[in-house]
Amino acid sequence: MSNPKSHHVKILPFIAMVVVGVILWFIPVPASLDPKAWHLFAIFVATIVGFIIKPLPMGAVAVLALATIAITRTLTIDETLTGFSNTTIWLIVVAFFISRGFIKTGLGARIAYLFVKKFGKKTLGLSYSLLVSDLLLAPAIPSNTARAGGIIYPIIRSLSETFGSKPDDGTARQMGAFLLKVGFQGNLITSAMFMTAMAANPLIVSLASSVANVDISWTKWAVAAFIPGVVSLLVIPLIIYKLYPPDIKVTPDAPRIAQEKLDEMGAVKKSEKLMIVVFLLLIGLWVFGEQIKIDATTTALIGLSFLLIFQVLTWDDIKKEYGAWDTLTWFATLVMMANFLNELGMVAWFSDTVKQSVSGFSWIVALLLLALIYFYSHYFFASATAHISAMYAAFLAVMVATGAPGLLAALLLAFFSNVFGCTTHYGAGPAPVFFGSGYISQNKWWTLGFIISIVHVIIWLGVGGLWWKVLGYW
Repeated sequence: MSNPKSHHVKILPFIAMVVVGVILWFIPVPASLDPKAWHLFAIFVATIVGFIIKPLPMGAVAVLALATIAITRTLTIDETLTGFSNTTIWLIVVAFFISRGFIKTGLGARIAYLFVKKFGKKTLGLSYSLLVSDLLLAPAIPSNTARAGGIIYPIIRSLSETFGSKPDDGTARQMGAFLLKVGFQGNLITSAMFMTAMAANPLIVSLASSVANVDISWTKWAVAAFIPGVVSLLVIPLIIYKLYPPDIKVTPDAPRIAQEKLDEMGAVKKSEKLMIVVFLLLIGLWVFGEQIKIDATTTALIGLSFLLIFQVLTWDDIKKEYGAWDTLTWFATLVMMANFLNELGMVAWFSDTVKQSVSGFSWIVALLLLALIYFYSHYFFASATAHISAMYAAFLAVMVATGAPGLLAALLLAFFSNVFGCTTHYGAGPAPVFFGSGYISQNKWWTLGFIISIVHVIIWLGVGGLWWKVLGYW
């Protein structure tokens, strides 16, 4: 199966990726390390560099990594392919398929327009209605780019232009700039609130388990994120409203426009009703599945089976979900490499090495310093997945080595791995979509992003820290 979009090898980035791997490969191996661990690390770093500079799509870079690992006999071919049997990977892949149902049936757009109709009489209320729509869709749509770019963004753009706010005629600030900024920032928050709301979140769960022996269930993630997530969803739009207010603050016509869109969609279709039933089934089993011995991946397979049986989705829909198959390839490769780097002692070696630099601090101070470094280093990454792959396991291992509770450290880094995308116009999947609309200048995007990053740090460390104390996580 091939994506209809053609991709050409970018020669200079490809050479750069290879050179990085070769240089690391031939650096003398530390005496305390297994040579295989160092060689796998060299391939891992080259892969991450490939993800960042993109000489080929991520899936293709992952295939090159798999081939290199097998050819060099760094691992056996059976070990090289073990990532494809990881249940967490299949959870996110199946969730991609399920999310297609929301878009295909139109249920996602209908939910958003219903909230606009109910709460859209003021621009601020309109922004909150879009965030609530995103929040409801987040548990079942693991691509935050698809959720934001495929459902929320078109609605924001349509409403903005209806009210005369366009990017290229001096009217951007009337409404569009504000709604786009809130929509983007809100999407990062909803992505942090559920394990299945962002494609790389299950990778975090897998890394936390292998590196720190920390088990994060779907429910545990959602409960831990609920209070700081809700506070963020309430506070961030208000801050943007104060710092970057829209010229149009009252939108009495928005409910009418939403109703017109709903009228165009017609009555709720059978496929939408089935989608609602499956969605409720998924949420129910994800929340209570542990009690009845049904894990999250099995739940996702049950939901997808219902959608296929009742023809909400066809097998052709599944085959054409390129993002899911692409995710399967790079996700399996990263999980496999991360697991073997841990098994071969690379993570422990790195943890012991870095631990010495923070040995004079208490675990709380070390946790805070490492968390802030992890958050703001995202300025150097154009992909949350690349950042998580490169740094999550190592930072978690160091935090735990300093004495920090494993669950607390794993969750803090997990939530930061979503909201750190607030900083730049390239650091998260939805960012290029929203920034590319032309409503907001790069200078304003970065300025607001930095201020919002400080607010996130305060909320997730302060409010989140207190909430996790109540939950007994530290």
